Amino acid sequence: MPSGRIGVIGGSGFYELLENPQEEKVTTLFGEPSDVITIGKIGGREVCFLPRHGRGHRIMPTDLPFQANILAMKQLGVEWIISSSAVGSMKEEIKPGDMVIPDQFIDRTRQRRSTFFGDGCVAHISFADPVCRTLSRVVTEAARDAGATVHEGGVYVCMEGPQFSTRAESLLYRSWGVDVIGMTNLQEAKLAREAEICYATVALATDYDCWYEGEEDVTITQVIETMNRNVDMAKKIVETAVPRIPETRDCGCASAMQYGVMTAPEAIPAATKEKLKDIIGKYIP
Repeated sequence: MPSGRIGVIGGSGFYELLENPQEEKVTTLFGEPSDVITIGKIGGREVCFLPRHGRGHRIMPTDLPFQANILAMKQLGVEWIISSSAVGSMKEEIKPGDMVIPDQFIDRTRQRRSTFFGDGCVAHISFADPVCRTLSRVVTEAARDAGATVHEGGVYVCMEGPQFSTRAESLLYRSWGVDVIGMTNLQEAKLAREAEICYATVALATDYDCWYEGEEDVTITQVIETMNRNVDMAKKIVETAVPRIPETRDCGCASAMQYGVMTAPEAIPAATKEKLKDIIGKYIP
């Protein structure tokens, strides 16, 4: 399987960016990903695209097969993932239609698996800086060059959903200094780090959430209308960023699991070791 591929996770609008697209159904030992993965080229680089919620937006945030999605990318030789998703803005200066490239996360989810480990194998990795600085820099510069209003850095609070925040929650997150709120990207970032894949998010602000007294409370219609306007810009950002991504990696993401496994190799059950072969196989044969 070719290495050095670039993964894109987002909405269905990204299909049209791919040259000579070919669909590939990938099966993992953690289950099936959200949909088949489409492989093609952008600017001469091989790209693997996955619609996060499945075609037709069928899968709720809580029910997303995060482990399978990231492992499928790993099995296809993906080393970089650009993730695009809609978010609510928690600051007045981040206007609907703006792009944010967050560099921190807060986890407010309750019902999700955020690790590949367990079943007799314990591992811990550094997650102080949860996104790849190299990839985030490339994406930020690409967003500016594509003409987006972009905010570099920021805190993304990941909530469970599928309901939007109460007003009390929204004001609480504001008091924490949060920049945007979404429902999907934190689990992707955690699993990508365990899989030693560089990860960065393009967060597309669609609304001001319900904290902002100058706006009506957020509605689904408002989110969809703004998101549709953002789609073309998000595609331009990906199209601009992909050819600029380095061919080789010199960041810590590429060796994040080197010292992560705490369990003695001989104590890891054979079935678990087999399940984790793409994650820890180069360290624990």
